[in-house]
Amino acid sequence: MRPSTISPVAAGASLRGTVEDAVAAAIVSGELAPGTLVTAPTLAARFGVSATPVREAMLNLQKRGFVDVVRNKGFRITEVGEQDLWEIVRLRQQLEAPPMREIARTVQPSAVAGLRVKAQAIVDAAAAADLAAYLAADLDFHLRLLELHGNRRLVAIVADLRQQTRMVGLAGMVGTTELARSAAEHHSLVDLLEAGDGRGAEALLTDHIGHVLGWWSGNPED
Repeated sequence: MRPSTISPVAAGASLRGTVEDAVAAAIVSGELAPGTLVTAPTLAARFGVSATPVREAMLNLQKRGFVDVVRNKGFRITEVGEQDLWEIVRLRQQLEAPPMREIARTVQPSAVAGLRVKAQAIVDAAAAADLAAYLAADLDFHLRLLELHGNRRLVAIVADLRQQTRMVGLAGMVGTTELARSAAEHHSLVDLLEAGDGRGAEALLTDHIGHVLGWWSGNPED
């Protein structure tokens, strides 16, 4: 059985933050499918915490557009339509990929070393079938990479777009060669940047983001 992102919270952890991150990961990866109705008490039992931090986390997720409040019933996981997802992915490709050319010209060895550490964290999370860690490490890598371009507003916009992205087939990809390949692409991207191949890095990142419409949506890729 595939491990769930919704599991007892470790002692000393921030309850609301941990619950929010775990539920968000479950939604983004497809473990909690669109249309699913969940309640704070049920989730609290799975996390091993009281209902209060769960309710607070779910209200934050409502603000992020991940759930809708269903009066007297709980929270329903929202859907992202195919057109919505297509628009998000195309925007991300247009915003995230072109800066690779400039980054490849200016990236410093210390930044490359830091990116390699972050890329390995993604590979390790994929191997461990830890979707919450995978998504967190993936976000950390891509935002840190984009920060090297020096445009804070661009980073903020991309961060918001990534929060809207759903990869509903990701939970089903655990243990597959596709997940391992996608994780390894982060190392390949760093290799291209270190070699100064901006065009190659741009092309790879464009394809990498495109997995959202392919593998991560349960669709085959050539």
